[in-house]
Amino acid sequence: MSVKDSNGAELNNGDNITVIKDLKVKGASMTIKRGTLYKDIRLTDNDEEVECGKGRNTIVLKTCFLKKA
Repeated sequence: MSVKDSNGAELNNGDNITVIKDLKVKGASMTIKRGTLYKDIRLTDNDEEVECGKGRNTIVLKTCFLKKA
């Protein structure tokens, strides 16, 4: 399974990513701003999604909105 970001770079567990577009979070009243950096991502079973978190929040993001930092 090969997980790739929006630019085609391969993503691995523990990589750092940057969000390339403002994203509204379903079920929450927050927005993830463009340029937000997430460290130490974890790959999921789906090759189009990665799991990442900041503090206590853990979210799953689609790889088409991410680029490798």
